[in-house]
Amino acid sequence: MTDLRRPDLRRPDLRRLGATDLHIAPLVLGGNVFGWTADKATSFAILDAFVDGGGTMIDTADVYSAWVPGHQGGESETVIGEWLRQSGKRDKVQIATKVGMLPGEGGVKLAPARIAAACDASLRRLGVERIDLYFAHQDDDAVAQADALAAFATLAEAGKINALGASNFHAARLKSANEAAAAAGLPHYHVLQPEYNLVSRHAFEGELQDYCVTHNVGVVPYYGIASGFLTGKYRSEADLGKSVRGGRMGELIKGKGLAVLAAMDDIAADSGASLAQIALAWLAAQPGVTAPIASATSVAQVQELLGSMTLNLSKAQLDRLDAAGA
Repeated sequence: MTDLRRPDLRRPDLRRLGATDLHIAPLVLGGNVFGWTADKATSFAILDAFVDGGGTMIDTADVYSAWVPGHQGGESETVIGEWLRQSGKRDKVQIATKVGMLPGEGGVKLAPARIAAACDASLRRLGVERIDLYFAHQDDDAVAQADALAAFATLAEAGKINALGASNFHAARLKSANEAAAAAGLPHYHVLQPEYNLVSRHAFEGELQDYCVTHNVGVVPYYGIASGFLTGKYRSEADLGKSVRGGRMGELIKGKGLAVLAAMDDIAADSGASLAQIALAWLAAQPGVTAPIASATSVAQVQELLGSMTLNLSKAQLDRLDAAGA
């Protein structure tokens, strides 16, 4: 059995995730689409293709996909759990999931009773004994940070979770949480999951990125291809009707988005890489970033995304992308 908590000498591409004992491939598969825009059969095929192509970590959340009429949350975890049982590939993957956005037994957000109940529910749906990486999905200023961390500590002591992460935290709150953890001897947030991509940089770059680099907090950003904008699908007002997400792309077209796409087009012409691969490779090269997260709704898409893991952009190419998206 492969132990993905230790470096595999046959996989020099694996990266240690911050100060955790996890070593992951430089691309994380987003699970938000499973049981939603990807049905069970398609989801299974995507998961198989990702793992067979060298991917190691799958990211989901208990709230996926509660926003869909008729869904209640947990659909993605359920599909992943069924795939794990059917495929027999549990020893080949790390599972990351989250608590904090789906209310239910024990309350809301990061109430200690909610954390405990939500973890047990996620374990049941996933059909695993331990969650490899458990995220607080959002900050909760109604709960003392030490109280939330103590609830996570109880889960870790029971063997229900391994590493702990924070998603959508601002710099000051991530810092104060880890200071509270140090003062009380509690688990730290060793991983951060922020929104970050070539056209959305303000929320991470600066104080938050500096903190992660200084304190060895591993970063796994979401929206790596900006909901599809960085694939080049949306280049004019006429393109906005191509998908339900098109309405969000107008601001990017009017802003710096087209300049970023132009720089990516030139790099694509030189390298033969797709725009999605370039966007993810740029992310993977940023200080503090261990691996970007991206989701796929077909095997062809996941195979394209996997190509980003072996794409090494030159300093000149990275600098050009930086300038276009600054």
